[in-house]
Amino acid sequence: MTSADTHEKQDTAPPFPPPAEITYSGQYSVNPLAEVSFRRMCAQIPNVLRRIARLSWRVDRRAVQLLLCCQVLTGVSAAVLLTATAAAMEPILSDNAVADRLRSALPALVVVALAAALGRAAGSAATYAERRITPRLTTEMDTALVEAVCRVEAAAYAENGFSDRQEAAEMGVIRTHVMVSDAQRFMSALIRMATAGGVLSVLNVLMLPLLLLAVLPAGIGAVLTARVDYETHYANVADRNVRGMMRWWSTNSKYGDEVRANSMTDYLVFWYRALSDRCDRRTLAATPRTLRISLLSSLAGGFFLVVTWAALAWLAVTGRIELAVAATAVVAVQTTLAALSQVVINGAAVFHTSLYLGDMQSFLDDGTDRAPRRGPRTVTAPVEEIKVDEAVYQYPGKDKPAVDGVSLTLRRGEILAIVGANGSGKSTLTRLLTGIYLPDKGRVTWNGTDLADVDPATVWANTGLVPQIFAQWPLRVRENVTLGQPRSHGDGAVWEAVDAVGLREAVEDLPAGLDTLLARDVFGGSELSGGQWQRIACSRALYRRPGLLILDEPTSQMDPRGEHQIFERIKAIAAERITIVVTHRLENTKIADHIVVMEHGRITEHGRYDDLVHAGGTFAELLRLSQDR
Repeated sequence: MTSADTHEKQDTAPPFPPPAEITYSGQYSVNPLAEVSFRRMCAQIPNVLRRIARLSWRVDRRAVQLLLCCQVLTGVSAAVLLTATAAAMEPILSDNAVADRLRSALPALVVVALAAALGRAAGSAATYAERRITPRLTTEMDTALVEAVCRVEAAAYAENGFSDRQEAAEMGVIRTHVMVSDAQRFMSALIRMATAGGVLSVLNVLMLPLLLLAVLPAGIGAVLTARVDYETHYANVADRNVRGMMRWWSTNSKYGDEVRANSMTDYLVFWYRALSDRCDRRTLAATPRTLRISLLSSLAGGFFLVVTWAALAWLAVTGRIELAVAATAVVAVQTTLAALSQVVINGAAVFHTSLYLGDMQSFLDDGTDRAPRRGPRTVTAPVEEIKVDEAVYQYPGKDKPAVDGVSLTLRRGEILAIVGANGSGKSTLTRLLTGIYLPDKGRVTWNGTDLADVDPATVWANTGLVPQIFAQWPLRVRENVTLGQPRSHGDGAVWEAVDAVGLREAVEDLPAGLDTLLARDVFGGSELSGGQWQRIACSRALYRRPGLLILDEPTSQMDPRGEHQIFERIKAIAAERITIVVTHRLENTKIADHIVVMEHGRITEHGRYDDLVHAGGTFAELLRLSQDR
């Protein structure tokens, strides 16, 4: 093909398909601010301050106590500063000689300097306390979110909006970096405002309401702007979530070969930019609203501020207040105005934080509600019998059950093979057997105990699972085998599991043996082949010595020698446990004591290998197709 032909083909090719518009409905699809009044929004600020205080108290009580002391000192220093300023103004503005005026004002000026120094020292100590709290609080919230996701019922992943709500909760974790600082500055400004306002009220009671009117529009504007920002954030949650996932897949080195060899770069960049542009359009569409809010609040605030200064000037000119009092009032007005501005700015920030913390807390609460607390009963080894009785399971949002009326009995020492076409319910059935899912109808029992009544941790302690899609953990080889649950102090059991899957030579060839980090993207790390990773996954399950061993396509990436070794090992240890093998390679089912064939969520055939081969059913058809190549 010539260069001209290539250009002509590119010119006539259809355009890249744009990213899909992502919409969903349900309990969590409604913006929580859609029907919230301004008054209710402002009322959230005390609640979020209490929440921040409780969270901070939990991670560092001494730092919280120091922070509270600093707030008290801030108020005291502000009161002393203004009182001493008033005391200094009278001699300074008198008719005496300059030297006499300074001498008379000196004690008050010293107090002013000391009060200012105390206020700055309190501010520095408050910053120190805040920096002690913030990293630990962020870690606490981040860890809580990770734990909530890990402990949530597996069925929750299939619910509409789960990932979007998780992304929104992640924003709450991010906001913990600034929430203590915002809260501390808000309270400090509030105390200074109250102190300065009190002094101003003593000087002239008319000044304080005028100042409040000068700053109140700015407060309303800041809160309304925060509401617009959150609405935009909420509208972009789904697109940002998908964009983040696609960014990871596009830039991860493990998938770089596929991206390059399949000429995907141009489309991925287009796709990423299209989603980014969509988010930007929503953000830009909100800017006229924020501009109108800002202009109106600034105009109203400016008007009342002019009125405040005019009132102060009128009081001084008409002699209704003394000149010294007027000078003090100027300082008090400036102090109050600065404090009010900080109250507005940091109050809006606290309110903004409360929105994201609300997302995070609702996700954590929902995760707690969904945590598998199914009952206090326990399952202990050995697992002699597992029974499935008319089990039905349907994924959220699906029209048909993935498992539909399945009954099955498994006994210790037996190997069961499950076969069937893709989507027939094989993997779902294994999740029901392990208690990862609970059936919508029917029941699953271990040793006669219904899994709905059993603490799932005791079930999973007796389970070894090799899923089709297994994790390639960025951990050392040792932890990839033990999953952080060593059975002994030495490495004997680890090497036994490695030998069982024929991986000793490969592990010994790694730079640090069992201590090698299996993460090529990390300095000093190494990478395994797909088949070697699958052997590691099998070694994990064998290392656990479980009562129930489930291998879901355990050898799909292995060479024939590795596959033979794995199945020989399965046969050798079968007497000690219940073993289930899910496979498309029907020749491997010869090792099984029983075989079940699944179609559309139901068991349509069952028997031994030789019986099913000659039965003329689905098993025989699939076997014939696999051999006719």
